[in-house]
Amino acid sequence: MSQKNKLADLKSGVVVFLVALPLCLGIALACGVPLFSGIIAGVVGGILVTTFSGSKYSVSGPAAGLTAIVIAAISQLGSFEAFLAAVVFAGVFQIILGALKAGTIGNYIPNAVIKGMLAGIGIILIIKQIPHLFGYDKDPQGDEEFIQMDGENSFTELVNMINFITPGAVIIAVLSFAVLMVADLPFYKKNKVLVNIPGPLVVVVFGIVLTIVFRGFPSLAIDQQHLVNLPVIASFSDLKYNLFFPDFSFAKTSGFWVIAATLAVVASLETLLGIEAIDKLDPDKNESNTNKELMAQGIGNILCGLVGGLPVTSVIVRSSANINAGAQSKLSTIIHALLLLVSVLLLPGLLALIPNACLAAILIMTGLKLTKVAIFKEQWKFGMEQFIPFIVTVLVMLLTDLLKGVCAGVIISVIFIIRDNIKFSFESSTEDLNGKQYYLLKLPQQVTFFNKGYLIKFFKSIKEDSKVIIDGSINKSINRDARDVISDFAVNSKKKKIEVEFFKYHK
Repeated sequence: MSQKNKLADLKSGVVVFLVALPLCLGIALACGVPLFSGIIAGVVGGILVTTFSGSKYSVSGPAAGLTAIVIAAISQLGSFEAFLAAVVFAGVFQIILGALKAGTIGNYIPNAVIKGMLAGIGIILIIKQIPHLFGYDKDPQGDEEFIQMDGENSFTELVNMINFITPGAVIIAVLSFAVLMVADLPFYKKNKVLVNIPGPLVVVVFGIVLTIVFRGFPSLAIDQQHLVNLPVIASFSDLKYNLFFPDFSFAKTSGFWVIAATLAVVASLETLLGIEAIDKLDPDKNESNTNKELMAQGIGNILCGLVGGLPVTSVIVRSSANINAGAQSKLSTIIHALLLLVSVLLLPGLLALIPNACLAAILIMTGLKLTKVAIFKEQWKFGMEQFIPFIVTVLVMLLTDLLKGVCAGVIISVIFIIRDNIKFSFESSTEDLNGKQYYLLKLPQQVTFFNKGYLIKFFKSIKEDSKVIIDGSINKSINRDARDVISDFAVNSKKKKIEVEFFKYHK
């Protein structure tokens, strides 16, 4: 690898680290587990999963989409340690899924739904981070659920923040946006020195400096609640206190295996959706090996369960930040994981001075790149068959979660497919010869019960004293329902003096 590529990966690794840090901590906080569990998941996902991954740019770590499952599983099993045991077996199941080639499931998700998922994540990221810009940090930064733990939702949070505006946080947020926008300007990117200094890193440095400066101004001071909340690990005993290990005693119960299987399926689906989306963002248009990715995720989750980490999946927010920052190889992902580990262990005091407001600005800029107006225009231009599944995916995600949004988008896409299949699968024509009406109906290769309605409508349109030719020359299979409609028409046609002729039709 060239020196230039290594430098690009280092820069990308720093950017992804700054994006991943609040998300790892926030997701752990939202799940009600030790904060260090989120860091462990980020490190395992960034190093171990990346090593075995089938994707060049995918960044794995704790996923917001699993938060509700984690909370319910811990409540059902009674302890975090028992949950960790379920994570271990979930990893085993994922390896089996990879060996069974289940990774191909992702190939059947429509492009409109993938684009909708990217746009939806971007919008959710923006809405969820806005309160943090104003110093209202009641909801953890890693939470992406519409209904929050405190009973509020994404929209009511925007109203509530008005009563809790922190002037110092607002100033830091405004300056952070200014720095990020300058870092996107051509002069910054073309400058030989500045191009190697990531804008998000400058934002964090400014944030730390302003946090210290504002301590001298009571009206602008940033309280600890508005700064990054880190686990305190000052010694080996602190590290030992923050590590948890699996308890396999619950493996005798059926509920345990249901949780392990649920984790495996949901984590695998999120990963496959993430990989599909990442491949769409990939400037080189690489096609990731999804079966290999499932195995890599399985290996990562086994280790996470063994050492006290949250379950991991491929995460779109971090992966898109990785691509946008100019990553050239898997090295950037590994660097981000090393920075997570080293900074939390060696620089907790410094990290604890980072305002949530500047991290929120970084995350919002990432969200804006995922949900560009151009994406909406593009899908509109492609027609309703593309736009409606796209917008349904976005809206359902915004009001529920990622998986429900994707399912809704897929269902709408399938409805359009069925409609088109019914509408365009048959070839029919009519011609008047010597005062007699002739109808020709060509059956497609497959006729199913979905075509039943079309056949009934077509046969009802046939006039009396006419002739109908039913051409089955290319037909290979016909459903019983459709066959009965054709048979009934052939019998009843005699009453209307309609002559029916079958051509290569297999009765």
